[in-house]
This record gives sequence, C-alpha cells and structure tokens, in this order.
Amino acid sequence: MEKKLFSRDFTLVVAGQIVSLFGNAAIRFALPLYLLNQTGSAALYGMVTACAFLPSMILSPLGGMIADRVNKRNIMVVLDFFTAAVLFGFFLLFTEGGISSGKGLTVLLAVTLMILYGIAGAYQPAVQASMPALVEKENLMAANSVINVVSSLASLLGPVLGGLLYSAYGLLPVLVLCAVCFFLSAVMECFIRIPHRKRERGGSVGEMIRQDFSESFRFIRKEKPVVGKGVLVTFGINLFLSAMITVGIPYLVTEVFPLEASLANRLCGFAQGSLAAGGLAGGILAGIFGKRLKIQKAGNLLMACAACVFPIAGALLFIPSGMGNFLVLSVCSFAIMLLATVFSVQVMAFVQAETPPALVGKVISLVMAVNMCAHPLGDGFYGFLFEAFYGLEFVVILFSGTATFLVAFFTRRVYHHMSRQS
Repeated sequence: MEKKLFSRDFTLVVAGQIVSLFGNAAIRFALPLYLLNQTGSAALYGMVTACAFLPSMILSPLGGMIADRVNKRNIMVVLDFFTAAVLFGFFLLFTEGGISSGKGLTVLLAVTLMILYGIAGAYQPAVQASMPALVEKENLMAANSVINVVSSLASLLGPVLGGLLYSAYGLLPVLVLCAVCFFLSAVMECFIRIPHRKRERGGSVGEMIRQDFSESFRFIRKEKPVVGKGVLVTFGINLFLSAMITVGIPYLVTEVFPLEASLANRLCGFAQGSLAAGGLAGGILAGIFGKRLKIQKAGNLLMACAACVFPIAGALLFIPSGMGNFLVLSVCSFAIMLLATVFSVQVMAFVQAETPPALVGKVISLVMAVNMCAHPLGDGFYGFLFEAFYGLEFVVILFSGTATFLVAFFTRRVYHHMSRQS
C-alpha cells in the first residue's frame, strides 16, 4: 500500500528534527562566537572550527554503516540524549570548573565543538537513510525538501534567537536552552517506528568496516560513477564557497564592519539567520518544483551562487557604512543559500533514488564524509587568509567568488556528461 508523505512516523522524525536542529544551530553559533569575542582572532576561530569538523569526517561513514545495521530510531535517541549530557558537562566545567577564559577556554570550546560535530556526523546519516524506509520513491524529493525546510527553519531561528539571548544574557542561558532541546527531541524520537531488517554480522567489526567501505567505494566508482563525480563537485563548492561563508560572516560582522560590539553580535545572528532563511526558501522551492528539476541543469544553480558572491566584495570596497555592508552581506547570503539548497536537495534525492536500500546509509555517509573534508581545509585556509589580508578583505571574497565560478562552470559540463551516462 502506498505510504502518504506525512505518515505518523515521518511526522515524528520531522518534529524531532525541528527541536534537535534548533538546539544544534544555536549552540554551534554561540560557542564559536564567544571564542571570537574573547580573542578577536580570525585565524584561531578558523582553526577551532576546522578542528571541530575532524570527528565528523571519521564518524559520518561509521554512522552510515551503523545506520544500515542498527535501528535508525535508536541511533537518533541515543545521540540526542548524549548531546544533552555533553552540554550539561560543558556547563559544569564553565561555571564550577572556572574554565571561562585563556587557553583552557579555547581547549574546552574546541573539544566540545568536536564532540558536537562528531555526533552530528553520526546522526545525519541515520536521518537521511531512514527516508527510503518512511516514504515511497516518488516522494523522496518532497521528503528531502521537508527535511531541508526543517533544517533551514531551525538554522534560521537558532542563530537569531541564540544571538539575541547571547547578546542580552551571555553564553549560559544558550547552553541551558540547547540542552533542553536535545532532551525533548530524544523523548519524541522514542515513539518513532522505522522498519528495520537485522543483518548478519558477517565477521569481526574490522572485517565489517572493511567490507562496508569496499562496497560503498565500488558502488560510487564502478556501478554508479555519477555519484562519485558528483562528490568531487560538492567538495569544491564546500571548499571555496561554504568555508568562506562559515568563517567570513562572523568575522566580517563582528571584527571588520564598523559596528558597536553588542549590535554586531546581534546582527551576526541575523546574518546567520539570512542563510537559514535562504535555505528555508530553497527547500520550499525544491519541494514545489522538484519534478521539474533536472540533474543535468544543476550546474546553472551553482553559476548563480558564484554570481552572488561578488557584490559582497563590491560593498566592502565602495560602501563605508557598516550597516550597508551588513545588508548586502545578508541579501547575498540569502540568495546563495537558496540556490545551494535547491542544488543539494536535488543531488541528495538523486543519490537516494539510485542507491540500493542495503547501501543507502553507507553511501550517503561516505558522500557526507568526503564533503566534510572540505570544511576543515577551507575553514583553516580562510581563517588565515582573512587575517593575512586584514584591511583588504574584499580580495578574499573575490578569490572565493572566482574559484566558485570556475567550479560551477566545470559542474555544468560534469552533470551534463553524467546525465547522459546515468
């Protein structure tokens, strides 16, 4: 019997995602911003952010393997409860342990962010791999659009409300709010029913890991090279565009634009919110026009993304007002995220539809892990680049736009070629 899109279990997954991702967005906004406020160093900010991605690169493929072998609901529940415990531990060390400044703070923030990103790396493959089990194949584009809308909505509210709360009361209330969010999400997820077929172990843990990696690589290299080539494209976009946005927005708003400190912190949250608003709009558009989107036209979306980068550099050159620069940055960030979200929804639905159910968790996690490799490289690179070109930040933005444009131009050819082969 055909399943409706908003079944009971899919609705519970969506509800859990709303609460969990809101907490995730708020805490991943507040912790690095607190470090940036304390140190003022773009290089340190970039390095800590880069280090935070390293566990995700390891745990994402392992999370996909586990998702194909363990009930996906249990993975979500355990990881959300564990995240709440991690934030409670940070709260105790920050308040009772006296670690609120200096090198100890940097280490504590770096370790906490590494744990949070690592949890997210293991968590998201379980969510994505559950989609084919919860919705029919023809509803995958709509289901992924809903998940992206939820993610964008949480990412919109998280930095905005987190920024307001942080600027008014400091870091501790944000910690408490986010810990409560993860706890509530875990409780809701306890009631999800996701179909699961237990697989034979087939040997030791090491043998299973080797076998799973081998199956995933063979699939994307030989059986479906379209997936492997697409991974290289998204790696380039994450390296040259996403990393610049991740490091650039908080650094430009709080350290470069001529704005008063407390106002800059609030506006930083709104700038992050503009990214999420673009993701929300992109997810909605992908759901509405999903059946009209063709994979061979995906490169055009990235061309438009590249075009939206250059006005940010122009504003830095020709607009002296801090608020004027902020408005240009926010509008361009909104447009970039809208286009990038439509692109990512299209590609994710394509991968899910083309991958056998027994491999979908591993393949998706492998795709995510490869793309995550771009984030620490890009974050560290742009952190040092912004600091090296202090006073000439427009040069960094122009570099990002040019590199993104070249990747997008290559993408048009790659996806057109892949569509003929798929």
